[in-house]
Amino acid sequence: MPIKYPSARAGLDGVSGETATPRTPAKVGVNPEGSEVSGLDALELGPQTDRGTLGRRIWRNTWPKLMAIAIVVLLWQIVVWSKWKPDYVLPGPGTVFGDLGDVLKTGDFWDGVLLTLRRAVTGFGLAVLIGTVVGAAVSRFAPLRAAIGSLITGLQTMPSIMWFPLAILLFQISESAIMFVVIIGAAPSVANGLISGIDYVPRTWLRVGQVLGMKGFAKYRHLILPASLPSFISGLKQGWAFSWRSLMAGELLVIVPGALSIGVRMQQARDLSDSSLVICYIIVVLVIGIFIDVLFNAADNALRKRWGLTGS
Repeated sequence: MPIKYPSARAGLDGVSGETATPRTPAKVGVNPEGSEVSGLDALELGPQTDRGTLGRRIWRNTWPKLMAIAIVVLLWQIVVWSKWKPDYVLPGPGTVFGDLGDVLKTGDFWDGVLLTLRRAVTGFGLAVLIGTVVGAAVSRFAPLRAAIGSLITGLQTMPSIMWFPLAILLFQISESAIMFVVIIGAAPSVANGLISGIDYVPRTWLRVGQVLGMKGFAKYRHLILPASLPSFISGLKQGWAFSWRSLMAGELLVIVPGALSIGVRMQQARDLSDSSLVICYIIVVLVIGIFIDVLFNAADNALRKRWGLTGS
């Protein structure tokens, strides 16, 4: 009579003294030598796929961007061919890229780029520091959120250029005026990103942390802040966009003597009615912005992959 459950069959075999035919266990997570078990993590790993060579993957990610650039350049050239504006007002891609090549060979240009990037990094770093402190405080204390929560959102939506008249009155024509606008433009986005991330931390995780004895700073350091990282990185990315735009506006409006930044050089090109050079600096600002965005996307993708939110 067949027995339904293998465990029952094993018990009867033990009682009757019969020798049961041993079954070979399924080899899940066993290394080639068969001496160690790799653990339950192996069960979550999907089959490895052939993603191709490094060069092929780079090309697969690059060609859409190159196609987009080619389409934009083609449309630009069509507009120039249409004679909508004279060539000295709207030069063609060939003229602009030729002038851009000449500009890139000069040392003064790179000095201006370094000055602008130093301002951007300094202002954004201070904005991240201030925004993180404010965001953590607002999310921690309910009365503080009721008092300034809406104010932070209002500051985030306010155009940065509106702050420049006040910044000039407070700090005159100086680096401090530019830094003031960059910080006040980026800090609210960073704070809101952190507040949103903390608000959406699962309540179950908070209860687990309480059971483990996490309190005060340790609770924020080891539980709340890591759990809010995805939203916080989105806030950082948005804060960078605000700070970069504020900086470009500041360099056009607040010209510090002796500081030949990208914005100052663009303003000088406009004063000389050199449209080709103006477009050159527009391209430079665009390329820098795209490069920083790629860095943020790489950090975001790495974090999502670490959290298992994307495919490996």
